[in-house]
Amino acid sequence: MSDLIFSSGQILLGLVGLIVGGELLVRGASKLAAAAYISPLIIGITVVSFGTSAPELAVTVQAAHAGSPELAVGNVVGSNIANVLLILGAAAMVTPLAVQSRIVKVDLPMVFGASVALWLLALDGGIGRFDGLSLFAALAVYLVWSVRHGRDERAEVQQQFSGAAEKKTRPPRGSAATRYLKQGLFVLAGLAILVIAAQSMVAGSSEIARHFGVSELVIGLTIVAVGTSLPELVASVVAAWRGEGDIAVGNVVGSNLFNLLAVLGIGAMVAPQGIPVSRDALHLDVPIMIASTFACLPIFFTGCRISRPEGAVLLGYFIAYTAYVAMGATDASFTRSFEIALLGFVIPLTMLAIGVSVWQSIQLRRAQSRG
Repeated sequence: MSDLIFSSGQILLGLVGLIVGGELLVRGASKLAAAAYISPLIIGITVVSFGTSAPELAVTVQAAHAGSPELAVGNVVGSNIANVLLILGAAAMVTPLAVQSRIVKVDLPMVFGASVALWLLALDGGIGRFDGLSLFAALAVYLVWSVRHGRDERAEVQQQFSGAAEKKTRPPRGSAATRYLKQGLFVLAGLAILVIAAQSMVAGSSEIARHFGVSELVIGLTIVAVGTSLPELVASVVAAWRGEGDIAVGNVVGSNLFNLLAVLGIGAMVAPQGIPVSRDALHLDVPIMIASTFACLPIFFTGCRISRPEGAVLLGYFIAYTAYVAMGATDASFTRSFEIALLGFVIPLTMLAIGVSVWQSIQLRRAQSRG
């Protein structure tokens, strides 16, 4: 019993440390970039969205290096599912979210393509070091492309995309050396806290998984995934509350892309034998991650916004998915009935509703163009 309490304490301290470390890292990196007069567009694309994924990076790399590959995969896949269903759903419930055209045309299709690529790479049973290098290289190409094309975007689009970051990243007063040193210390402190917190969370989660006979994949898909998604959740909900809907959506989309290409890519490169992917994750969790991303395409397309009802649907699916994972872990007798109801009725009805919404949106746009 004392071991269980100690492990729970490790997870709790790890969650707190991840939040604090991620906050320090994001703030320090944002102000350091601003002090160096880096483009606000680059800050928005990299620091705001990728910085909030630093906890996932710390946990996944630590888990992969420590020989807990299921926790590494579960963390990334579960975090991406939570980002779309929980975070976008909760943010849209606060206020309808406007979606920038760039996200609809470029970033979201990129996330969908990366999700499918992950599934294809894992069909042979795992993500090897070369696969990880390929994923990370794809991120580098995407960043270079984004920076080059960002220069051609209109000034108001750049301001809308990175408005929240721009407000918080004004160069501080003082000499250049003092500014760089101060913000550099924030970055180093954030990284140190993230590493320590990741070690604490991995150790506590693994011990609890062994104690209850629950697979590390389930722990990674639930507790660790939601815990490491807290920075994105807080950032997106606050952005929605302040009327910065594009920042809320951009943060989630960018974080998902970083998780797939950088977090799993680096994790596979540092893991001794790469990252094996279990059958359960390959046949259920990764397809659900792909489906949740694909569902955003028609939702974003209809008026380039996420309405409150659509947010409620996303949030409802996250609750249903979490319940399904929990029932599977406890071998509940009605798990199969729940799965049949979810796959046979709820999902088809939702897809039908989305299809009708897309058709109505197309008809409305045609009528407007004719008028």
